[in-house]
Amino acid sequence: MLYLFLAILSSALISLLMRLSERYRKNPTSMLAVNYLMCSLLAIAFSGQLTLFPKAEGLPVTLLLGSICGALFLGSFLLLQWNTARNGVALSATFMKLGVLVPTLLSALVFGEELTALRILGVAAAVAAIVLMQGKDQKEAGGSMAGLVVLLLAGGLSDSMSKIYEEWGAAALKDQYLLYTFFVALILCVVLCIFRRQTLCWQDALFGLLIGIPNYFSARFLLLSLAQLPAVVVYPSFSVGTIVLVTLAGVLFFKEKLGTRKWVALGVILGALVLLNL
Repeated sequence: MLYLFLAILSSALISLLMRLSERYRKNPTSMLAVNYLMCSLLAIAFSGQLTLFPKAEGLPVTLLLGSICGALFLGSFLLLQWNTARNGVALSATFMKLGVLVPTLLSALVFGEELTALRILGVAAAVAAIVLMQGKDQKEAGGSMAGLVVLLLAGGLSDSMSKIYEEWGAAALKDQYLLYTFFVALILCVVLCIFRRQTLCWQDALFGLLIGIPNYFSARFLLLSLAQLPAVVVYPSFSVGTIVLVTLAGVLFFKEKLGTRKWVALGVILGALVLLNL
């Protein structure tokens, strides 16, 4: 449970730093590239390898899965941007978070993890809490439901890669897998920055470096927690646990006021966490 808690804490820090950066950043894509650079440097440090391709059994699978995950990371970010412009912030954020259904169902249907009746209730409660927490904003005119569904699937698949690697990848190469993930995301993001002609200012660099630290550890601790706990427990707990911490931090540090709906959602989340861990 310790690794899961640390993954949730790291994920919440990403959200809080992203929110703080909104006031100062100039080019979000440039900031994202620096974030992936920091993640890559941390992955190198933890892998203890100064080469991208060390001689090790299982390296081709590690390279393949890491590359796919890196492309999905950046693809999910771009889809979130596009959907936010077309469908609004609330719906886009809701569908992104509902992507937790993808790795949860994948773990049960493909990898044979047991979904007990209590866990099914817990997952259903987590989904209900996500919808409650994001509000009731309607889709904007000209919005795209297909885009929201693709966002859900892409976000869910990127999350699923940790479970897929846990099942099919070499345990000894977990740090190398994270390096490939973030390095591929970095290369693709730099190409995108060049295509968009985005420059890099010191604010983007600073927040990119700061966000990269919890971003790396969130992925690392999520992988470690999947080695200890069932994925059908880890993924929903990770998603709604992050929501709880971010919401409480908003109240404490940003002086946000929670309406009745959000207080109800927090209560539902606590019930979901209890059900998932019974």
